[in-house]
Amino acid sequence: MRTTVFCTPIVTPFLRWIAALIMRLIGWKAVGKEIENPRFVLIGAPHTSNWDFPLMLLVVLELRLQVFWMGKHTLFRFPFGWFMKWLGGIPINRSKSHNVVNDTVRLFRENANLVVLVPPEGTRKKVTAWKSGFYHIANNAGVPILMGFVDASRKEGGLADFFYPTGDLEADMQKIRSFYADKKGIRPENS
Repeated sequence: MRTTVFCTPIVTPFLRWIAALIMRLIGWKAVGKEIENPRFVLIGAPHTSNWDFPLMLLVVLELRLQVFWMGKHTLFRFPFGWFMKWLGGIPINRSKSHNVVNDTVRLFRENANLVVLVPPEGTRKKVTAWKSGFYHIANNAGVPILMGFVDASRKEGGLADFFYPTGDLEADMQKIRSFYADKKGIRPENS
């Protein structure tokens, strides 16, 4: 994994302006504030539609956060693969066993500022349990988890509270999931 994404003096401010404009045009609002010295795992939920990712990317741009994000490897095919990587994408092939958690923990150890966005469901389809990779990354790297959300019922996307893992996966996951209990995805039937 590389640790540079789109961050240029001309393109980045333009993309942020475009993100704010699009959010206003579609009637959505970015909730949260700019974060100084970012070093955390950002989870984005609920992930129920193909539109969740672009919405969360717009929110992240508007709130001036530079992130890496994990996405299904098929998003990175020709001809748009280079663009997805430039936007901070990290291709994940879910059908193969990888050292994604260990590799990401290593990146946190090597970088003073790093934000990695992970959809905890791991898919847009309805799931009974979230994947725990985001938790293990945060816990092993000693960084907090920032709870990002999309809430179609309020037409809001944003960044909420930090959660600090205790090492008790089961209890911590219940607390994290409780935050999302009232958040509705774009396709609530997939929640």
